[in-house]
Amino acid sequence: MIDRKSLRTDAVAMEEALKKRGITTVAEDSAWFKALSLDAEQRRLKTESENLQADRNRVSKLIGMKKGAGEDASAELQHMGEVAKDAKRLDIKAKEAEAAFNLALLEIPNIPHLSVPDGRDENDNEEIRCWGKPRLDKVPDHWDIGEDLGILDFDTGAKLAGSRFSVLKGAGARLERALMQFMLDRHADVHGYEEVWVPAIANRKTMTGTGQLPKFEDDLYRLEGEDAFLIPTAEVPVTNMYQDMILEASQLPIKHCAYTPCFRREAGSAGRDTRGMIRQHQFDKVELVQLVQPELALTALDELLSHAIAILEALELPYRLVNLCAGDLGFSAEKTFDLEVWLPSQNTYREISSCSSFGQFQGRRAGIRVRDGQGKPQAVATINGSGLAIGRTLVAILENYWNADGSVTIPEALQPYMGGLKQIQNKNIQK
Repeated sequence: MIDRKSLRTDAVAMEEALKKRGITTVAEDSAWFKALSLDAEQRRLKTESENLQADRNRVSKLIGMKKGAGEDASAELQHMGEVAKDAKRLDIKAKEAEAAFNLALLEIPNIPHLSVPDGRDENDNEEIRCWGKPRLDKVPDHWDIGEDLGILDFDTGAKLAGSRFSVLKGAGARLERALMQFMLDRHADVHGYEEVWVPAIANRKTMTGTGQLPKFEDDLYRLEGEDAFLIPTAEVPVTNMYQDMILEASQLPIKHCAYTPCFRREAGSAGRDTRGMIRQHQFDKVELVQLVQPELALTALDELLSHAIAILEALELPYRLVNLCAGDLGFSAEKTFDLEVWLPSQNTYREISSCSSFGQFQGRRAGIRVRDGQGKPQAVATINGSGLAIGRTLVAILENYWNADGSVTIPEALQPYMGGLKQIQNKNIQK
């Protein structure tokens, strides 16, 4: 969440930054307006409470003086009773205002970093560079390639679970597993991440800690009868491993990589990419997470981004690097770089990884703190990104390594993970 102190001291600047996101701040039902109003209400209640306490002290002193002089203090005692009732009423109001204020804060997105370019949507994002030579010849869609090879089965996926699920078979299933193993090995053995294996279910507090709740509850799969959800990304459980903890500076940076299945209802995306593996309700991903000192957040983001890039380049997949504008930032992010892989069938680049700095936003929500140079706890900074989305990487390999005879060449870096297999061929046309 945003910093409460900054809400008071830098409200105007923060409001202008939120407007760059396209956030309406002036509407009375907006979280920003509610937070400002509730903060003002809390300060008013605090002043009233302090005045009551001063009155209580004055009357208490007067009662003592009258009793000492043998005078009647019944009027003052009655007044003290009224003050006590007022104090109790104020205490209840203050707690209600505090609870409402905290709920409003949870609805306010992160403040974009000053280095984030202005813009309304993805059309205003800045292309930083491209790598590799995009394939420009005519290539079938990945679902046709996979079905022709007998490694992708969407009909069975729909029979088992519904639309936007799939079944991988044979070399396709092994390719998915090979990608997972290759990515984890590279991140753990070369890039210095500690691998973790985490639950694919998270409770409400955990989901709230990284910003998925309360805003995106409609896009999540909730377990019936439980206040728990299937995770949309490993970022959720991995970051929250340190929930409500105070870390020592010597423990940072903390770097984890994790494979998990991911689940998203994506209620608002019906009709887009509903065919194939680009946007499914269940998908596999290797996630990178770092916890760092706040002043090192953007440096850590650059490092994490380079690790995701290393996977694409090792697989020799053409990509472009994009700096997201303020209007296209995710809810919790202060700055994001997208990696987009080339898909020949669509003649365009498609997102395969988002690498983001969240500043101290998630640290505040999840209660993850680190001691500063003076030993005072402050919210830690968090960084994360896909390293990479496995299904989309498989899609990119099928299309970029497709051959005119219908076969698909296995990238050299993956061949040791495929038992030495160099090519996936249609069994019906193999010689």
